[in-house]
Amino acid sequence: MLTFVFVCLSISVTGLHAAFTVTVANPSVKVKENEGVDLKCSYTADFGATPRVEWKFKDLKGSQSFIYFDNKPTAQYANRITVYNGGLRFEKVTRADTGDYDCEVSGNGGYDEKTIKLTVLVPPSKPVSRIPSSVTTGSNVLLTCFDNVGSPPPTYKWYKDNTPLPDDPSKFPTFKNLTYKMNVFNGNLEFPSVSKLDIGSYFCEANNGEGAPQRSDAVQMDVRDLNVGGIVAGVIVALLAVGLILFALWFATKKGYMPSNKPKTQAVYTQPRSDEGDDGDGEFRQKSSFVV
Repeated sequence: MLTFVFVCLSISVTGLHAAFTVTVANPSVKVKENEGVDLKCSYTADFGATPRVEWKFKDLKGSQSFIYFDNKPTAQYANRITVYNGGLRFEKVTRADTGDYDCEVSGNGGYDEKTIKLTVLVPPSKPVSRIPSSVTTGSNVLLTCFDNVGSPPPTYKWYKDNTPLPDDPSKFPTFKNLTYKMNVFNGNLEFPSVSKLDIGSYFCEANNGEGAPQRSDAVQMDVRDLNVGGIVAGVIVALLAVGLILFALWFATKKGYMPSNKPKTQAVYTQPRSDEGDDGDGEFRQKSSFVV
């Protein structure tokens, strides 16, 4: 008994920190959308320590917020979660609940935390694809495919004429002459230099293992040769049109049809003084005038 009292007095006098140890049953939890789930988190503490339990949530965009603080759920989680001795329970989850949950225990100078990653499983929707209907031989062409619903994020596969394209065409004899590049994670299908061999009907497929894979609409992509003759003819017509306009301007100026910018000449008469025009015989004679 005296030893126990001595230890307690020593802690209070020396200010030793309490020790907490947080443990999670499963650091990665997966659950289907609209179902309930438990995030189990327990802890041990030194004798006499007063623990404070808090839960934080960080979404996929990196934004962090409290969901349990000051011994109660925050406003937006008030009717959705229950915190008990040993974990936290969601009554029903949505895809927005996917993210990291920090279980934090602190008090008397001690602190410990553990993170549980929650993934809400959502099947992919019909992906949105962008496939050009006509491209020029030798040009760089990019086909895109994207689904923003599936959780976890889906991977993508491309089809040409209902035949799946391999990730690396150089490894398969049937596709070795094709030069495309496929990214199964972002859904891009790129042709660095498209050729006639790439003509066909294309569509993409999104799959994350939840529900059936979803496919986009098929689009026929044609590859056309560059119309050099048409470009040359267009340049010649444009040059002829410019030459005709310049000739018309020159001809109109030559014939005087265009307005002139030369200033007009105006004669101004100056009235002589009376003493300059008098010869003594009463007759007046003009002495001077000038023209402007």
